[in-house]
Order: sequence, then structure tokens, then C-alpha cells
Amino acid sequence: MEKIDKTLLELSVGILLWGCVCQAAGVWLVTDKAGYSIGLWIGVAMAVAAGVHMWWALDKSLDYARDTAVKMMTKYNIIRYVAIVVIMALVMVSGFANPLAAFLGLMGLKVAAYLQPFTHRICARFYKDHV
Repeated sequence: MEKIDKTLLELSVGILLWGCVCQAAGVWLVTDKAGYSIGLWIGVAMAVAAGVHMWWALDKSLDYARDTAVKMMTKYNIIRYVAIVVIMALVMVSGFANPLAAFLGLMGLKVAAYLQPFTHRICARFYKDHV
């Protein structure tokens, strides 16, 4: 089994931290607490899946020449965005969860990118090969 990329792990930790903060703070501000929570964690799951998919696509595409790699990355980006749009549309149409909370959870991908130096310091304490 391939070892997980440390940056991907740190990004995922940041996304989960974002989800926990949004859950703790936001659930008190809405009337439909269950819809908010479900939507938020759907968004967090999408963010983690998007991060894993980006890592996988970059890892796969960088084995090819420049022009082929650009085409592959474009294809994978389109697939990822279509999947996100379809999931968000299902959340909106179903009424099962709060779509704004799902979007908030999805934005955890962006927030986690900025939090990466912070999550790196946290995760570095648990790495076996850390000096």
C-alpha cells in the first residue's frame, strides 16, 4: 500500500478542522440544525474527496510530457467540477440538507490550503521520520 502524501494528509486535517469549527459555531445560528449539520459534512466530504482527487490527478499526470499532462489535468479538473456540481444540485433539489452549509464545507478546501503551515506543525509531531 502506497504511503499517504504528507501534504494531502495535512490538507485533509485542515478541512476536518474547518468542519469542526463550522459545526461548533454555525449550528447555534440556524433553526434547522440537522439540515445544517448534514449539509456541512456533505461539503466537508466533497472537499476531502476533491483534495484526494487533485493529488491523484497530479501524481498521475506528471508522469507524462507537458502537453499530455496539461490535457489530462484539464480532463480531471472538469470531471471533479462536474461531480461537485452534480452533488450540490442533488443537495439543493432533495431538500435533505442545507446547500449553503454544503458550500461552506466545500470551502474548507480553500481554507485548508491557507491553514497548511499550521496543520503541518500539528501533523509533524506525529510523523515517525520527523527530526
